[in-house]
Amino acid sequence: MDYEIFELGDVALQSGVTLPGAFLAYKTYGRLNEMKNNVIVYPTAFGDHHVQNEWLIGNGMALDPQKYFIIVPNLLGNGLSSSPSNTAPPFDRTNFPQVSIYDNVTFQHRLVTERFGIRKIALVLGWSMGGIQAFQWGASYPDMVERIAPFAGAAKTWPHTHTVLEGLKAPLMAAAGYDASKLNELTSSDMRAVGRVYAGWG
Repeated sequence: MDYEIFELGDVALQSGVTLPGAFLAYKTYGRLNEMKNNVIVYPTAFGDHHVQNEWLIGNGMALDPQKYFIIVPNLLGNGLSSSPSNTAPPFDRTNFPQVSIYDNVTFQHRLVTERFGIRKIALVLGWSMGGIQAFQWGASYPDMVERIAPFAGAAKTWPHTHTVLEGLKAPLMAAAGYDASKLNELTSSDMRAVGRVYAGWG
């Protein structure tokens, strides 16, 4: 593992469901300075892991770990943080509860404040769903976040985005005969079909 785990415990989600034993996977780059004011939070996009964020991180690059302490929290549901694949019954697989952008940012706030004692964030940035999280950080914690830099992300989800996601669900629902109770019976071939559909959007 090239990342760390922050245990959240039993958490109340925005939906009203309690997710037991929740956790965030995250990776840090650089060092937190004495004043704790060199912090950048860089959440992952839909389906991404922290490694997909590393293209902007490096000495002399936009996110320079010699200057900044960069925290990359992995999105809930991405396979590293609490997800359908690593959560115990009854919340495993298709029974995993709905989580929101608000939930993700709330738990990331716990990470930066409880694990690191950070009270000011110089920048929150992100790509796509990471950008949406940047907007949420600014909305939820305006006195803490000095700047946001969302790219390819919007403050409001457009109907087109719903169309894209419904397109990803369609092959799964077709493979299950449009019977939601059979979704846990899907095969790896079924899942690869979704990958082929998403590859074009990626």
